[in-house]
Amino acid sequence: MEGSKCFLNLMIIALYLSYFVQSLEIGETCSTSSQCDAGLSCQSCPANGNTGSTCTRIQPLNPTSKVNGLPFNQYSWLTTHNSYAITGVNSATGSLLLSPRNQEDSITNQLKNGVRGIMLDTYDFQNDVWLCHSTGGTCFNFTAFQPAINVLKEINDFLESNLSEIVTIILEDYVKAPNGLTKVFDASGLSKFQLPLSRMPKNGEDWPTVDDMVKQNQRLVVFTSKKDKEASEGFAYQWNYMVENQYGDDGMKEGSCPSRSESSSLDEKTRSLVFQNYFTSNPNSTQACADNSSPLISMMRTCHEAARLRWPNFIAVDFYQKSDGGGAAEAVDEANGRLTCGCDSLIYCKTNAPFGTCDAPPPKSAPSPVAGGKDSSQKPSNFPAGNADSTTIGLSSLVMISAASLLMW
Repeated sequence: MEGSKCFLNLMIIALYLSYFVQSLEIGETCSTSSQCDAGLSCQSCPANGNTGSTCTRIQPLNPTSKVNGLPFNQYSWLTTHNSYAITGVNSATGSLLLSPRNQEDSITNQLKNGVRGIMLDTYDFQNDVWLCHSTGGTCFNFTAFQPAINVLKEINDFLESNLSEIVTIILEDYVKAPNGLTKVFDASGLSKFQLPLSRMPKNGEDWPTVDDMVKQNQRLVVFTSKKDKEASEGFAYQWNYMVENQYGDDGMKEGSCPSRSESSSLDEKTRSLVFQNYFTSNPNSTQACADNSSPLISMMRTCHEAARLRWPNFIAVDFYQKSDGGGAAEAVDEANGRLTCGCDSLIYCKTNAPFGTCDAPPPKSAPSPVAGGKDSSQKPSNFPAGNADSTTIGLSSLVMISAASLLMW
């Protein structure tokens, strides 16, 4: 009987411990992602000299969480470059896949993590539309990832399950088959969500409000790189509606933000959307953690100046989860703070308050040293600092008192 009672006491103590164990916050040392708070992943960044693993942001705040009802072009959306080119996957053709990879998780997981801009390369292949990473407009077995409908169905499932979310698809489009895009969008179910061309402003005016897009269930915005698709199939020609900076290495030179050749100049205000690329010409998953950190935010501010004081509506990166701290999520939060409420970050916006009404940043707690590299535990300036140490001490004391009481029971 005493053994059973002791075992029961231990079980109760274990339950208490599991209940009171606190998830780690951003910047705190970790060994697995399961230890980190929601929206964080346990990562290191050797490219920046930080070999110790810390909890790192992978999710931006919901852009409409503080200020809703604004036009679509007054928000910023996390975007993944070559969203379909995922590490570790094989070609659906059964062939060896020789194409570079740009992301690490599925489209479904990207969407769950707050990605709202999906960049896809569409090609004619095997009498269908496929996602390929190729050159010269031709898809081969060794460059073909999978039929486009698979990914489009993932996006459709997300929109059907998340009734207030808006997704943008940006197509590098090589499909020549008549109505090829229309057929695959219809077959995937996505066409029912598509915002019609008639609602897209071409002269720099505001877009429909996000609230109205949700109300009308027009929650999918699609752009194509083929100009004639606008007239023939009703897909918006990308550079009629947005300006875009240069992609690849030429778009990552410090202090410069040149326009992409297909785009109007970044300072052209007859295009109401601003698209910012920030990724290397050759994808590098090791270097991405450094690129997606302070250099990304620095380039965002440089491009803000080049775009006549406009913040980006889309921020496109490779390996969006990798960073040395706040990463692409922090950049998107900063852009949304500037766009929606005039604050340094969306974190500091007061809910539906007048523009420029901001919460003061909380005081920073002292950083803890990170084993194996320079200190990276200090929380990014645009992320709420918490006093994890005092909370943990308080919880530990409570657990110890509870355990002692139970053992005496």
